[in-house]
Amino acid sequence: MNLFHLLDGSARRFADREAVFHGTELFATYAELHRRALALANALGSMYEPGSRIAIVSENRPEYVELMFGVWGAGMVAVPLNANLHAKEVAQIAEDAQAAVVFASPKHALPLAGQLRAQRPVVAIGETAYQQCLDAAPAMPVEVRPEQLAWLFYTSGTTGRPRGAMLSHRNLLAMAVAHLADIEQIDEHASQIHAAPMSHGSGMYIPAYIARGARHVIPASGAFEPDEFLALCNVHASCGAFLPPTMVQRLRQEVERSGLRPRHLRCIVYGGGPMYVDELKKSINTFGHVLAQIYGQGEAPMTITGMRSSDHVDAGENVLGSVGWPRTGVEVRVVDGQDRDLPAGEIGEIVCRGDVVMAGYWNNPAATADTLRGGWLHTGDMGSFDERGCLTLRDRSKDVVISGGSNIYPREVEEVLLRHPGVAEVCVVGAPDPEWGEIVVAFIALSGGASVTQEELDAHCLANIARFKRPKRYLFIDELPKNSTGKVLKRELRKQI
Repeated sequence: MNLFHLLDGSARRFADREAVFHGTELFATYAELHRRALALANALGSMYEPGSRIAIVSENRPEYVELMFGVWGAGMVAVPLNANLHAKEVAQIAEDAQAAVVFASPKHALPLAGQLRAQRPVVAIGETAYQQCLDAAPAMPVEVRPEQLAWLFYTSGTTGRPRGAMLSHRNLLAMAVAHLADIEQIDEHASQIHAAPMSHGSGMYIPAYIARGARHVIPASGAFEPDEFLALCNVHASCGAFLPPTMVQRLRQEVERSGLRPRHLRCIVYGGGPMYVDELKKSINTFGHVLAQIYGQGEAPMTITGMRSSDHVDAGENVLGSVGWPRTGVEVRVVDGQDRDLPAGEIGEIVCRGDVVMAGYWNNPAATADTLRGGWLHTGDMGSFDERGCLTLRDRSKDVVISGGSNIYPREVEEVLLRHPGVAEVCVVGAPDPEWGEIVVAFIALSGGASVTQEELDAHCLANIARFKRPKRYLFIDELPKNSTGKVLKRELRKQI
């Protein structure tokens, strides 16, 4: 069962319908998308073995859709990477995945070529080598087993070391089915505006929309620009989108500022970070009841619990502040430290299982055994059920900071800052922020006699990690507070923010 069969079916049924748009310009019909994906599959198959990992590093582009299905058609594994990562970080992940080739947009291709080893060629999307792949004769998609790897989704652990969640064809099909069952009513007249990154959040909805013969709309900017998003909602029919809460807020503010109305907006799926109840109410007041929520992780992509747009109607604050109910095909529990079920109202770790849950972490059996112990995905998130089975997140046992919908892992930032010669100690925490959800705050203890400015630390971070991971604030202190065992007391630091 190859996910490519989703495109096969829609190409037969909706051959002449628009499949992919670049802004307002048609990029490909379903017949053309099918042909281009099969040509890519043939070209990849002539160069690499089935099961090879194919990395993609790009801002949102219309070619993203054909690349994903071309990789699957070749029986290979897509490794989409956040285009905002530093070239050094991309190189580390490509090395871990043993990527056979990296497809990169032109603006990323040259920096990556300088970082990657010679055995990992870089192909610039849309340029000569890429176009030559499209000239290959279309070939039949490779047969694969449902449990074979389809998407290697890289997400850092609490140590900051990237970990590849292994998502199979079965996992991604279960994700698509659950989305169609629980969240959106999609048909061939629907449009998906890919304003959030297609490397993770928005890209996870490609299979569901392909299955329904719907259209994919990639903004000409390749990113989220509120005014552009609103304009696209007035051109394309029946528009849906996945947006993290910070983007929902920016979109609402643009509507209020400009007076523009998204006439054809059908659904905004929000997730990837905290949506505060006050902002949710404001957004519902502005857009109407078009908002739906998902809670998931890379290890159970987009699919643990959720709320339909209708669940928001006349809902109390307890429901609006929750993450909804377990999704179709997913069992969800809240357990104590011994994995025993806790009653409604008591806070424990959220665990889940189902066909959507990953097979494990790439080349990391220890992390796999720990995270999937007892056959359940241990999310590291803390929450509680109410009497109706509605789940509310209470805290994260992992110290991840979610800023603008992106995960930022403190240990990773700390390790970079500690490489600065003037820094003796550092501790990174998240602080609430009305625009970003959370921001990164770094507490810095300097080496004796050192004098370091915030500007110097900024430049040091930008030379080693992605811009979005850089601390927004630096607080200089004499020493970090610690307990008797030497563990830094983050709760004491948070009091100083």
